[in-house]
Amino acid sequence: MVTNIRTAVSDRLLALCGERDLTINKLATQSAVPPSTIKNILYGKSNNPGVVTIKKLCDGLEITIGEFFSTPAFDALEQEIQ
Repeated sequence: MVTNIRTAVSDRLLALCGERDLTINKLATQSAVPPSTIKNILYGKSNNPGVVTIKKLCDGLEITIGEFFSTPAFDALEQEIQ
């Protein structure tokens, strides 16, 4: 179960790469995002990837930002501000 946005973003990227049979390096090439940045997102070193980075990754995956975030995992996230 996804409990935070960082995990949701990481899980979504892994799922999309798996669906497309993409390695981190191939996604990096397609999206013009350094492999180290992608690895930091995937492995928890980047807790808050910027929207520009997410947009570039979406471009490399050939999806919209809306498609990236339109999943039950993101819909189930609890409100951050209480």
